[in-house]
Amino acid sequence: MTTEHSLRSELETLTTEAFRPELAEIDTMPTLDIARLMNGEDAGVAAAVAHRLPQISAAIDGIAARMAQGGRLVYAGAGTAGRIGILDASECPPTFNTRPGQVVGVIAGGPAAMVTSVEGAEDSAELARTDLDTLGIGPADSVVGVSASGRTPYAVGAVEHARALGALTVGLSCNAGSALAAAAEHGIEVVVGPELLTGSTRLKAGTAQKLVLNMLSTITMIRLGKTYGNLMVDVRASNEKLRARSRRIVALATGAPDAEIEAALTATDGEVKPAVLVILAGVDGPTAARLLEESGGHLRAALTATGG
Repeated sequence: MTTEHSLRSELETLTTEAFRPELAEIDTMPTLDIARLMNGEDAGVAAAVAHRLPQISAAIDGIAARMAQGGRLVYAGAGTAGRIGILDASECPPTFNTRPGQVVGVIAGGPAAMVTSVEGAEDSAELARTDLDTLGIGPADSVVGVSASGRTPYAVGAVEHARALGALTVGLSCNAGSALAAAAEHGIEVVVGPELLTGSTRLKAGTAQKLVLNMLSTITMIRLGKTYGNLMVDVRASNEKLRARSRRIVALATGAPDAEIEAALTATDGEVKPAVLVILAGVDGPTAARLLEESGGHLRAALTATGG
């Protein structure tokens, strides 16, 4: 059997690639009916994610433990999966003020693959190993391989190599019994079923991947003390909108009047977390910074230490 025939046979066994004969005439349907169909399909994705919450939670606890010791969170994938990983990673610095390189996405084919197809890149496990070696992956890090099929060589290769290097590994796929989940310490298989368009895994599978990565990064950051309650107290105020959001977050956290908020933000160079501590604990800017450092960046712990 040729490689092409072998791959075709393999794809035919995947739930994400299954053909749905009942939709064979979807192109003849009114636009509103197609939209209703898609909306109904999407409605089931969150339920599929719900079935994997214990596995997701276990992965988050492992990631958070390593990141608390200075490790990094790295997403690795090809095509849509790789792009979703890079998207999630790129949102972490403005949202949680993560350090450069603390949350990273790597994609088969490199940056050019974000906007165009890089032929053959997803088929290379060696390319994944090279990309991880360039980052210097080690035991403190966590690597999440993302692949709808769960068989993409780049994602599987990334997880296998990262695990050999001692990193925590997570394999996120949308098919049961996947090679990716089997290769990882934490396998997460969100089975969303066949797509509306046969094999178009940017649809339900892509949505599922986005939901899971939202959880991995957001809840990890909550565990790391990057929030105070549900407030983004580590937000980086890099533009006027975010500066306004910073003032609002301080107001919501403290209930202080505008003048006191402005004074606190001035005393802390615009940093929200110490500004909240300045107001609630009645300390100055340098003391707030010291208390936060001593509490590992956890605002609630720093407030407890001051009796606040």
